[in-house]
Amino acid sequence: MKPPFRDPATPVSDRVADLLGRLTDEEKVAMLHQRQPAVPRLGIAEFRTGTEVLHGVAWLGEATVFPQPVGLAASWNPDLLRAVGEAVGTEARGFHHRDPVAHGLNVWAPVVNPLRDPRWGRNEEGYSEDPVLTAELATAYASGLRGGHPRYLRTAPTLKHFLGYNNETDRCVTSSDLRPRVLHEYELPCFLGPLKAAVAVMPSYNLVNGRPAHVSPLLGLLPPDVVIVSDAYAPSNIAGLQGFLPTQSEGHAAALNAGLDSFTDQGGDPTLLIESVWTALKDGLLDWDVIDRAVGRVLALRFRLGEFDPPDDNPYAAITSDVIGTHGELALEAARQAVVLLRNDCLLPLRPGAKLAVIGSHADVVFEDWYSGTLPYAETVLGGLSEFGPVSYAEGVDRIALRAADGRYLGVRDGIVGLGERAEFDVFDWGDGVWTLRDVVTAKYLGVSEAGELVAEADTPGGWDVRELFEPRDRDGGVVLRDVVQGTETEVFTVEPVVDGIAAAAEVAAEADAAVVVVGNDPHINGRETQDRTGLGLPQADLVRAVLAANPRTVLVLVSSYPYALDVDVPAVLWTSHGGQEQGRAIAEALMGKCSPAGRLPQTWYADPGDLPDLFDYDIIRARSTYLYFEGEPLFPFGHGLSYTTFEYDSLTWADNVATIGVTNTGRIAADEVVQLYTRALDSRVRQPRRRLQSFKRVHLTPGERRVVTLPVEHLWHWDVVSSRKVVEAGRYELLVGASSSDIRARLTIDVPGERVPPRSGTLRAVDFDDCEGVRLVDDTVVFTDTGAWISFHDTEHADRPAPEGTKVEWSDGVLTVTAVQAGVRVAEVG
Repeated sequence: MKPPFRDPATPVSDRVADLLGRLTDEEKVAMLHQRQPAVPRLGIAEFRTGTEVLHGVAWLGEATVFPQPVGLAASWNPDLLRAVGEAVGTEARGFHHRDPVAHGLNVWAPVVNPLRDPRWGRNEEGYSEDPVLTAELATAYASGLRGGHPRYLRTAPTLKHFLGYNNETDRCVTSSDLRPRVLHEYELPCFLGPLKAAVAVMPSYNLVNGRPAHVSPLLGLLPPDVVIVSDAYAPSNIAGLQGFLPTQSEGHAAALNAGLDSFTDQGGDPTLLIESVWTALKDGLLDWDVIDRAVGRVLALRFRLGEFDPPDDNPYAAITSDVIGTHGELALEAARQAVVLLRNDCLLPLRPGAKLAVIGSHADVVFEDWYSGTLPYAETVLGGLSEFGPVSYAEGVDRIALRAADGRYLGVRDGIVGLGERAEFDVFDWGDGVWTLRDVVTAKYLGVSEAGELVAEADTPGGWDVRELFEPRDRDGGVVLRDVVQGTETEVFTVEPVVDGIAAAAEVAAEADAAVVVVGNDPHINGRETQDRTGLGLPQADLVRAVLAANPRTVLVLVSSYPYALDVDVPAVLWTSHGGQEQGRAIAEALMGKCSPAGRLPQTWYADPGDLPDLFDYDIIRARSTYLYFEGEPLFPFGHGLSYTTFEYDSLTWADNVATIGVTNTGRIAADEVVQLYTRALDSRVRQPRRRLQSFKRVHLTPGERRVVTLPVEHLWHWDVVSSRKVVEAGRYELLVGASSSDIRARLTIDVPGERVPPRSGTLRAVDFDDCEGVRLVDDTVVFTDTGAWISFHDTEHADRPAPEGTKVEWSDGVLTVTAVQAGVRVAEVG
């Protein structure tokens, strides 16, 4: 007779309890690690959490590669995201069929951290700066990954990274301050929405309100059945880099007690975890019921994946490796929908048959990123445009030779670099003072081996440590190349110009009917995991200016993981993220008018980096950041995107929390429009967003076609710090419908019969302040970092409130201000 845990008819909770009762204590502790060992006596196989599937299955070889998440988000199309998630989940099942142990079904995606600051190195991994758009698209992607079966999961998606994670600079030791309004209105909705589909959550590397995310009490806000898996090496950071607790046993125990279930720590070696847990048990820091909870939640996930059931019961078990890499048509459609037309001064679409100059470092290459799968093929912009007519090509990069003081040249032979036969190198200047150099003959990139020797072996820069990256430094009338990873320097070289890349590009552009400059970033350089951007500038701006001067009919195509602050007045600008294997075909179709671009920006493009607050300032309300609160003039606003046709909007109507509007295609071609509904609170007692996205709909309209679009309103609430709950205030609200957050086509003011919130009285929690300067948050207290630092509470009743020790209290016109008279004061309550 088979045991209950093998019986598919038994409820999962009972199966988990039965299996837990059969495991020894040693087996349970071992199962806390990411790589759960096999238990042969029970017929249980090895299991591991964590297969990367950010925009395709990554790191396992060739697989279908879709646009980066920020590009998928530009589609504003949940149906597309769901289809992509389904394709990726299916291919993940295919890899699992190929190797069930190495290719696990707990998948790590989507990333739902809101894109608060475009300088964040991992901008490419997220969806949007808006929590509604982020949550809806992430829910769709996670739904595709998990599948729609009532019992079994296609894969088990994991939301990353909980919570307040938008900086790579010192990411493991910096704390993100999230006061309650920022927490509940901005950060949490990005996670709680997609948990309708995702089944696991990964805490972030950083601290939140002074406490490591992996031991944060905020983990208690997650549903009780959600599996919590750690980020790599983060558990040992608690007593390591973060120094939050003195010993590893205390750190690991604190993480378990906070809710962590699976430890991705020390690679495949579970020794530290096992020793720490046994020590914590001996010292009374851990109870066995906590370990049972952790192991039980991961086992429940394994049951839902169908691991312990007959394969005939589970439709996903029939998926084989034949599905890997078979979703090229969907990759093309995703790449098409990811294209955003930012500017068009009567230049696009280009005329078929026109002679085009195709220029730039991104014109004939498709870049992979850190979380990309291996491209099965790559359609480039140059290749795509070649199908529409004659093209000429210039990469637009300088070519040099490097001569040593003794007259010999740097040369390349059989991958080894040394002085000898003269080599020529193409120089790619990525900004921030860094280069990559490609040997002209072999097309291999100059790099530094782990032994510190110059080599030329890589087909492209990449890897966790990018060993192909150099800082050129002036020295003794020449230049030395300092490798970024190890800091070693070459001898002094004289740089001998061979080709002026900008001049050559301008010459090619001058002879064409129109020029298409395709530039952007390399996802491994100057902005990626572990490295934030230092600014918003476009490194290839001089090339764009030169081509524009040579040919005023110039189109700028930006292929990038993030926005730029452009100071080049090009008549037409098109943007897409790194778009996967079909990137070039999709861009070419958009340029030539085969399809009308309909992507919309999922985040604001700022005109100047000075428009941004400090990278570490997570309080978007006080800092007035993101489109929600930004008061300046953006370069391109949130939701922006142009079309090759025109759309007319009717008057707006409102009933039963639904806005209704008619939209007509008044142009000559079929195209998609993204209808966007925003609201603005007119009578709020607290600072509310200048615009707040409520809902959206991407619709396809043929010429002359009219569609009635209904848009629900579900987010008029804000987090009320008096009652610690969501509140919809009574008063007037403005509904705004249009083509972007700035391009509003219809307005309607409505009266909402919500709650009347009285002025604040009585004792006030310090963390519920409305404005501040010079403070940090530690758990539920405010720490004044300097003398003169302050917090203020708006709309308060006058009352005699005693000043907390080390502070003074003042009240004026409904504003209560608490000011530190000495640094380091810590305040929990006022009054």
